[in-house]
Amino acid sequence: MFAYNLDHVAIAVHDLDAALAEYSRLYGSEPLHREVVGEQGVEEAMIAVGGSHVQLLQPLDAESPVGRFLSTRGEGLHHIALAVADIDAALRHLESEGARLIDREPRIGGRGAKIAFVHPKQFAGTLVELVEVVSEGTDD
Repeated sequence: MFAYNLDHVAIAVHDLDAALAEYSRLYGSEPLHREVVGEQGVEEAMIAVGGSHVQLLQPLDAESPVGRFLSTRGEGLHHIALAVADIDAALRHLESEGARLIDREPRIGGRGAKIAFVHPKQFAGTLVELVEVVSEGTDD
């Protein structure tokens, strides 16, 4: 069986700067990492919370997946992300169990991580992201 750990909880927002200011004011935390992930159509910020993160996502345009999410559902929980040691093996396992996958092959997301999404209809209407974080300091 696979060891999963909570990597992050993602919240879709209209205005990343305003959301970061509000989060900082309320909870006293600043982002550890902020970047534009063009392939995903978002600008994201990662905030450490214990051994995990809160990820704030602002769409780059209204037609991106997060942009469409905001237009239909408004701001709020977008997905949960589970850390895995081997995303390829995790995807093979899920597929063998009949899971409905959005991504059959991993792609590159924020922090240079390998990511893949599992369809929200697979588990209680919740979009699940698998994340294999690339180890820093390795000479691959």
